[in-house]
Amino acid sequence: MASDQKSVDFIIDQFDYSGRVTYKKMFGEYGLYFDEKLLALVCDNKLFVKPTLSGREYIVDVVEAPPYPGAKNQFLIEAQLEDRDWLKILVDITVAELPEPKSKKNR
Repeated sequence: MASDQKSVDFIIDQFDYSGRVTYKKMFGEYGLYFDEKLLALVCDNKLFVKPTLSGREYIVDVVEAPPYPGAKNQFLIEAQLEDRDWLKILVDITVAELPEPKSKKNR
C-alpha cells in the first residue's frame, strides 16, 4: 500500500525543522531528507528512520523492521510519532551520525 501525502506532511511537521526536511516521492513511498542526507523513509504510512548507534541508545526499546520487502531493517517509529520534542532529538542525533552524501559528478 502506498503512503499518502497527509502522513508525510504530518511527520515532517512533527520533526519541526521548517525547510530543512524535504521529501522525494519514490515508487509510491517517500524518502525524507535533512538537507541532503537521507534520514528516513515513509512506507505504508509508517516512519522508518535510518539506524545509527546514537539513535539506538536514544530509542532504548528499538523496534526494527524492513520498510519494504528485501530492504535492510530500520528503526520503526510508531508510538513516539505524537511526541514532537522526542522526534526532534532523534532527528538531531541521527543526522549528526549519518555520513555526508556522496557528491554527484557531472558526466
